[in-house]
Order: sequence, then C-alpha cells, then structure tokens
Amino acid sequence: MPCGCGGIGSGATAMTSSASFDVVTMGESLGLLTADRVGSIRHLRGMRVGFGGAESNVAIGVVRLDGSAVWLGRGGNDSFGQLIARELRAEKVDTVAVVDEKAATALMLKERPRPGSSRVTYYRRCQAGSRLRADDIPPGVVEQGKILHITGITAALGEEPHAALHVAIDRAKQAGRMVSFDVNHRASLWTDGVSAVSTYRALARRADVVFAGADEAEFVTGESDLRQQIDRLLGYGVRQVVIKLGASGAVAASESAIEARAAHPVSVVDTVGAGDAFVAGWLAEMARGAGVESCLEVATACGALACTGHGDWESAPTREDLAGLARIDEDPVSR
Repeated sequence: MPCGCGGIGSGATAMTSSASFDVVTMGESLGLLTADRVGSIRHLRGMRVGFGGAESNVAIGVVRLDGSAVWLGRGGNDSFGQLIARELRAEKVDTVAVVDEKAATALMLKERPRPGSSRVTYYRRCQAGSRLRADDIPPGVVEQGKILHITGITAALGEEPHAALHVAIDRAKQAGRMVSFDVNHRASLWTDGVSAVSTYRALARRADVVFAGADEAEFVTGESDLRQQIDRLLGYGVRQVVIKLGASGAVAASESAIEARAAHPVSVVDTVGAGDAFVAGWLAEMARGAGVESCLEVATACGALACTGHGDWESAPTREDLAGLARIDEDPVSR
C-alpha cells in the first residue's frame, strides 16, 4: 500500500477570487533541482531551482490557454513552499495552499544523463504533500470548478491523500461537476502493483474522463490491444477515454465514436511535462464547450510544444503559441 504519515499541522490561505473556475486541481507540488548541463549529478555542481507537479502543471497549462484554474495542495513552511505559492500566483493560478508546520516540501532532482533523455529522483515520502487530507479542502472550492482534475499520484501518496480524493469527487458529483482522472502511474510510490491497479480502477469508475499513456492503459486494464483497453475503460462507466501515445499521437473514444490524431513533428528538448500539457489542452477546450475533435487537436498541439523546452511547465503553450505551431515551416525569426 502507499506510504501513510501521521500528524498534521496546517493553515490554509484564502482564495483570491470568488468567481467560477474552469478547472480545480488537487495534489502535490515539489521543489525541483535540475542539473544545468548534460551528465550525471555525481559529476556536476550547478543546479537550477524550480518546481513541478502534475496537478499544478495542468493548472498552469489551463491558465496559459486563457482558462481559469485553482490548485489545492500542501507544502512545508520553507523556501520551496513559498516559491511554489509565489510562482503559481505569478502564473495567475488561484491557490489554496495549506502550510504544514511539521513537514518539509517534497523535492525532486532532474538530471540529463544523455542529450534528449531525463532521469528524475523523488524525495517525497512523508513530506508535506503526502500529508494532504480531506479537511484541507475548504467548503465551496471544488464546487466552484466546472471540472475537478485528479491524478493517481495523489492516491499513491498515502491513505489520507487517497481518501481526500474521494471526498473531493463526492463533492464534485453532488454539485454536478465533471471529474477528470489522469492515471499518472508512479511505480516507485507503490509497494505492489495489485494495490495500484485496484486504486486506479476505483477512481476511473468515478470519473467522466480518463487519461492514460499506452503503458498505463495496459497496466490498469490488463489488455495489450488498444481497442480492448478502450472497451475495458468504457466498461467502467467512463464517458470519454483518452490514450496518450507519445510520438504516435493520441486516441479519444466514447461509446459512440473513436477519433485519432497524429503527433505534431517538433524538435524534442525535454518530454517531462508533455503529458500534463496535453491534459491541460484537453480540459481547457472542454471547459469552453468544445467537441472531441477540437479537444484532441489542442491537446496534441500542447503536448508537442511542451517538448520544445526545459522544465515541467515552463513550455506549456499559450493560444498564440498554438497559432505559431501551424506556421512552423515559416521563417523562424519574428520581426
């Protein structure tokens, strides 16, 4: 089972706006140290400071696309916790930041062993993000969003974060909101695959939209064939299944139709965060009332553009960036 941690000390900041939001996300954000050049950390000395986290990456991506988003999470009373809150505000993401006085903000280290590859090491067990609980969700927050977006990462952090997800889903369902679930499997957070699969299936059964990579879809369903994966997920009661196929594009399916999109050809710098940008693109379009075709087109474009720069969220595109992708063969110098 996932790691569980006892004892909570916290205080939540008030939201900065009473308006309705397109997406409400809930999960862990981590401090990020990134090697400043290619090679193993054991031979390097320079590191860049930043932050990342699947749910906050999605929130930033939605706002970049002229949407609105709330991120809810728990961080330590430390410099990384303050950095995360500040940067999210700078990106115009509304935050519900619970400050944990008894645990530090989690940390991840990212190195590039070879050009075009990345390796990430996490230091998150029993840190602030893994101590998220249902009481950290203020009344009315989930209900203000059109879509509640969650991931399997939060479910893997501990019993209390897992329970908090289901409380948030309960509240979203009671308010008539949509629920989006991205599997985002992290094997290192689980002691056994059986528990992970059981947890993901239970969350999928409560979701309206499920996102998964090809390997994650196989892991959750036990099926190797793409169509069988889709059928199994739809059989859980999911209204829309979206399978991210990386360089092969993506497929979206419902009970009535299947639609596919090829990937956009781009020069890949770093693939970390591409899946979150893809999800952000889909949710931003869905919140605008767009159909599957538009959601899939924007999502694949966002995933591609996120690969063209470093960082978990820094290359998440704007609407202007999306328009520029259509002009990729034009003069690369803007004057």
